[in-house]
Amino acid sequence: MTTFGVNAFGVGSGPQRFTTMTELAREAEEIGCAAVWTSELYSRSATVPMAALAAGTRTIGIGSNIAYGVGRSPLMWAAEARDLDELSGGRVILGLGNGTPKMMEAWHGVSGEAPAARMAELLTVLKALWRLHEGPVHHDGHFYHVHISPTSEVPEPIRPEIPVWIAGVNKLMLRTAGELADGLVGHPMFTAEYVRGPVADEIATGAAISGRDPGEVTIMGIRMCAIDDDVDLARRQVAFAIGQYAASRVYDRMFELHGWSAAQEKIRRAARDRDDEALIGAVTDDMIDAIAIACRPSEFAAALARIPAGFDHLDLIAPPWGLSDRQTRAINTEILAGLRTHLSTPVSA
Repeated sequence: MTTFGVNAFGVGSGPQRFTTMTELAREAEEIGCAAVWTSELYSRSATVPMAALAAGTRTIGIGSNIAYGVGRSPLMWAAEARDLDELSGGRVILGLGNGTPKMMEAWHGVSGEAPAARMAELLTVLKALWRLHEGPVHHDGHFYHVHISPTSEVPEPIRPEIPVWIAGVNKLMLRTAGELADGLVGHPMFTAEYVRGPVADEIATGAAISGRDPGEVTIMGIRMCAIDDDVDLARRQVAFAIGQYAASRVYDRMFELHGWSAAQEKIRRAARDRDDEALIGAVTDDMIDAIAIACRPSEFAAALARIPAGFDHLDLIAPPWGLSDRQTRAINTEILAGLRTHLSTPVSA
């Protein structure tokens, strides 16, 4: 059965932003969501909001969707994760990604080479540092060099391991998730068919390397939701967001699987011409229906029940492009209302 989570989107500035995040998380907790998620960008951290959410909630999982693996050293990731897990009482999920090679280089000042190999090495070092209470950690790899011999007692973390889910789209990162990670953070462009096909195949390939069951890897999806009484507006909002992603060649394999390659080329031309209307028009109804949810508020709970199998967990988000804070907050309110109905409806036998 698929579990659900929501983004802890805050509005306002200063302390108010964190207050509104926590209020949303408490409501998500009260209605039975499995997790609440934070993200980071060049202007915002994921871990600081996670601390606020950990202190302001009691039972809901708290995850990063995503934080930049290259944005902190393995030592600081392990240290922050220990503190967050202690503060939350063992509810943290580390969702890590590297971003694109260009982001790695321009934003974080590291080489953009071999991002999957870098992530694999980070996971290896993180797991060793999580056990620092057992003794020194020495690692000399291609990307990371860590030599730590504690000079005083290191407290044992409250959990033997912390779950680490990694973001992946391409083959090598998907295989890394299968081999070493506890979960995969999918992309908003992932359809259920793509997850059950190419994604599952690559995770199984990675899992075989480490000799484990691919079912041990939690598959998380991110589903864009546009909810409005004006369904045409909702579908345009989703189409605009899909168009921003579709212009990238990263998603060619998924578009090819669905037979959407010709439409994808139209989207690319519109994106190059900066023609938003043409871009929205090139996104087909099939794309919208397979990738996202666009409906009236009264229809949202039923739409959740129709999501095809393939995901273990779904993070429901407003379209991340083209909306104001007010619009995003309004959609999050409708997402929670629909989840309240969906999660309280008995599953038919």
